[in-house]
Amino acid sequence: MQHILVCLSSAPSNARIIAAAARMAQTSSGRFTALFVETPDYAVATPENKQRLQDNCRLAERLGADVEKVLGDDIAYQIAEFARLSEVTTIVLGRSAVSKVRFFGKPTLTDQLVAYAPQVDIHIIPDQNADASYRPKQSRRDSVRHVLMDSAKSLAILICATLLGVLFDHVGFTDTNIIMVYILGVLLISAVTSRRMYSLIASVASVFIFNFLFTYPRFSFSAYETGYPVTFITMFLTAMITGTFAIRYKEQARQAARIARRTKILFDTGKTLSKANGKESILQVLADQIVKLLGRNIVIYDGTEGTLSSVQIHTSDLKEESQYDEEKERPAARWVYQNNRFAGATTEVFSELAYMYFALRVNDRVYGVVGVETRDNPLDAQEYDILLSILGEGALALENEKNAREKEIASVQAKNEQLRANILRTISHDLRTPLTTISGYASSLLSSDANFDESTRMQMYTDIYNDSQWLIKLVENLLAATRIEDGRMNLRMNKELLGEIVEAALEHVNQETNWITYDCQDEMLMVKADSRLLMQVIINLADNAIKYSPSGSPVCVSIKRDADMAVVEVSDYGCGIADEEKQRVFEKFYRGSRKNNAADNRRSLGLGLYLCDAIVAAHGGSISIKDNEPQGTVFSFSLPIEEVAIDESLSCFDC
Repeated sequence: MQHILVCLSSAPSNARIIAAAARMAQTSSGRFTALFVETPDYAVATPENKQRLQDNCRLAERLGADVEKVLGDDIAYQIAEFARLSEVTTIVLGRSAVSKVRFFGKPTLTDQLVAYAPQVDIHIIPDQNADASYRPKQSRRDSVRHVLMDSAKSLAILICATLLGVLFDHVGFTDTNIIMVYILGVLLISAVTSRRMYSLIASVASVFIFNFLFTYPRFSFSAYETGYPVTFITMFLTAMITGTFAIRYKEQARQAARIARRTKILFDTGKTLSKANGKESILQVLADQIVKLLGRNIVIYDGTEGTLSSVQIHTSDLKEESQYDEEKERPAARWVYQNNRFAGATTEVFSELAYMYFALRVNDRVYGVVGVETRDNPLDAQEYDILLSILGEGALALENEKNAREKEIASVQAKNEQLRANILRTISHDLRTPLTTISGYASSLLSSDANFDESTRMQMYTDIYNDSQWLIKLVENLLAATRIEDGRMNLRMNKELLGEIVEAALEHVNQETNWITYDCQDEMLMVKADSRLLMQVIINLADNAIKYSPSGSPVCVSIKRDADMAVVEVSDYGCGIADEEKQRVFEKFYRGSRKNNAADNRRSLGLGLYLCDAIVAAHGGSISIKDNEPQGTVFSFSLPIEEVAIDESLSCFDC
């Protein structure tokens, strides 16, 4: 299988070379890769060259190429090594000035590639319109301030080296030691300045200063000894080579540090996103990491249900506060969201804008849009690659969050469906028995009322009445549970005497099988409550106690004060509740397993205690359960005591 490799550069003719390589790959149905070798010189390239390189990278992507980047000084070696590791069969180059023979007879790029990778075919694409004099230009970004500072540093180091040389000459050191001092000075100048020019000038200046001060005749540029010209040339070459290597290694160290920092940011992004909870948290982490990576102002649009939300602006500390024109910029973000492609500054679409926009996407699904301020400073190749990686990580985190949310919703819906089915099944079962009784007795009374004696008829009437009352209570509990679930439990709170509420509630409790004892230790306990709902709590607890108590056993209801809380206790002498069930008795539709001769556990929906818990909680209280001694169960609930304000200005005479 053919594997075509095209080399990327900032040359004006490179776009034509990429197109030719793409046609070759398409014709052979082979793989297509575009490679850029980033050298230390790229850091000082002009913005125009960087922008042209970015355009060429995007062109290669649009034509189906996998864009790769490697770092190194030897371009030919890096291309050949990549070709060997990636099993490249053909390398496509363009004919331009960069491939011609250079100074000191250095081999051409083609000759070096043939030497490094003899097994790979090399295709040279001629271009009559290519700029034969093209050289990658360096950026003239040095301001006057930087030039003056670097010049001052260089001059200071040369003066120090000269003073040290005068000292060495005074104490009798040889010329070799003095030459080493100047070479050291050139090396220091290479380390503290930003351009190679300063070390070259320092190399020439060192030769002339050494000649002027330390060779005979002194204080002239003449030299009597025949070996001095060789010494001067050696000194110059040594200083120049040393300075050149120092600058190169300094740039490589700077490159390595930049790569390490960006790699760490990318690694930290994955770890931080894995800990983020929710969409807003993910977008915040994404914004922080991009600002940290690029040191630029960015904006984020969240995509929800096919539309973009309001913009979120994130400002870098390294930049001035962003003056974001949302009205002007938003159409580009909307276009990116709809078309799943980048647009904005440095692109062909909405190129007049200040921001470049990227889609937060996983395949064809777009979750939002991120804009990066690039109008005055285009992204370099590495920034662009790592930014795309971070955006991919963020989009994947958003997709995982969406899937988790949908899974949770589906789980809740499934649980609700199961609960609904259980409710319908339970209600159907519980309604069938009383309705059958009512229907059967009513049918018998209608068809043959005269055949029954008075006592039989009264028993049938009583059973019909009891079953109908049970059905009414069932419906009321269901409606109350529905209001609680929907948040529609409207409380009509008033200051009430707790004892009066309890006494009124006990009047509605059926005491035919059991008797109720009532003990009120403090008749003046006031609570702020909805008396109707609080009566329902007491009735449910008392009915529950009677239901699970042996016939004829007492049920005790008591009221007492506990600090600033009023406590109501309902105790019985039934079979009790197992410890493992005590935590569940207040759950909706939970029916315990305790049984006795007087209780019909099947005729219960498990809503009574659930409603008691909800009503007490709505009043700011709490409900609990414990064992009674020697047997049985005690239900108790507490409510905040409402103090009575007494107007001391009124006397008994006023009454």
